[in-house]
Amino acid sequence: MPQIYYTEDHEWIRVEGDTATVGITDYAQEQLGDLVFVELPEVGRALKKGDTAVVVESVKAASDVYAPADGEILEANASLSSEPALVNSSATGDGWLWKMKLSDKSQLDGLMDLAAYEKHTG
Repeated sequence: MPQIYYTEDHEWIRVEGDTATVGITDYAQEQLGDLVFVELPEVGRALKKGDTAVVVESVKAASDVYAPADGEILEANASLSSEPALVNSSATGDGWLWKMKLSDKSQLDGLMDLAAYEKHTG
């Protein structure tokens, strides 16, 4: 069963083994408004926790999306190149941003579970 964590910067990370899928939360996409562009990360790129991995642009603003842990990009969601609004319609589903191989799973210990995240945004 995958575990899902949340960051204070409104990213979610779904972990299955050493692989993680990352996206922005429903709360974040609501704050941004309609997304018009997603700058996807390069496959093979090494990320450190806190690095800017993706830039999302909405009709309101451009926002950085940060790596929630160290790892290497395995896949970017190519569907977002032609359909960035998938993030708005399915932020935690089809609107995922990238998949990565985690290099230090202990970094997940400082992240929030859903209840803590809801309290954080409440």
